[in-house]
Amino acid sequence: MSTVLLLLVTGLGLGALYFLVASGLSLIYGLMGVLNFAHGVFLTVSAFLGWEVARRVSDGTWAGLAISALVGIVVGAAVAAATEYFIIRRLYERHIEQALVTVGISLAGVALFEGIWGSDPIYTKQPAWLGATTEILGARIPNDRFLLIACAVLVLVGIVLFLRKTRYGLIIRAGVENRQMVTALGIDVRRSFTLVFAIGGAAAGLGGVLASVYYGYVSAHLGSVLLIFAFIVTVIGGLGSLTGAAVAAVLVAVLQQFANYYLGGTGDLVVVVLLAAVLLIRPRGLMGKAA
Repeated sequence: MSTVLLLLVTGLGLGALYFLVASGLSLIYGLMGVLNFAHGVFLTVSAFLGWEVARRVSDGTWAGLAISALVGIVVGAAVAAATEYFIIRRLYERHIEQALVTVGISLAGVALFEGIWGSDPIYTKQPAWLGATTEILGARIPNDRFLLIACAVLVLVGIVLFLRKTRYGLIIRAGVENRQMVTALGIDVRRSFTLVFAIGGAAAGLGGVLASVYYGYVSAHLGSVLLIFAFIVTVIGGLGSLTGAAVAAVLVAVLQQFANYYLGGTGDLVVVVLLAAVLLIRPRGLMGKAA
């Protein structure tokens, strides 16, 4: 029983990390129809700069982690907004060009990070509590999983409330449905779309910092690795469905943990099989809209 509980909670923690990365992908695609392969760059640069600032200010403390998270969110939002403003804005409705350009940014980003910080992982320091465990019903749960789960819940609630309860959220949703009508009302929809990218980048930035907590290191390939699972989560949940991404992230991560433990480390294979099954049985994903 304790083993099952441990795998379940650690799976929820990993799922929370997947969701933080996938939420930005799902938001950007759902509202703007852009499959952003450069999303991993937002995550990686945020993780590196968050680590650089934290180690100079208060490394290995809660204050350092909070500063790192804040830097990650700001950097992720700024880089994502700049990417939309200078590059993606000229490529709306040109999906092949979008894919090629964002893949190019992703590859160039990895090369840039390796040139600056090297190709080897850089191990990070975290508050002592995050490296400890809490016993629940006989299972010793790593404390960092609780932090990941809490942050993912806050991000999900925050994005949903923003889209449904704020003026900009209304403008964004209206602009997606009928851009010409909103523009005719004198509203600059382009500014709202830049904001969508910034929100997605901020979520990725926070995910990058928390990935360094989960894995214990930052590296030039951190975003690339997580981006693979983020796309799987986004497709399984349903392209553009934020709730679907949350459900799929938990499903993927929990199955991955159980398969790794009980089926000899075959977690990644099980996830790929799940993806194939969903695409065959329900191509639009668990909660995606019908075409």
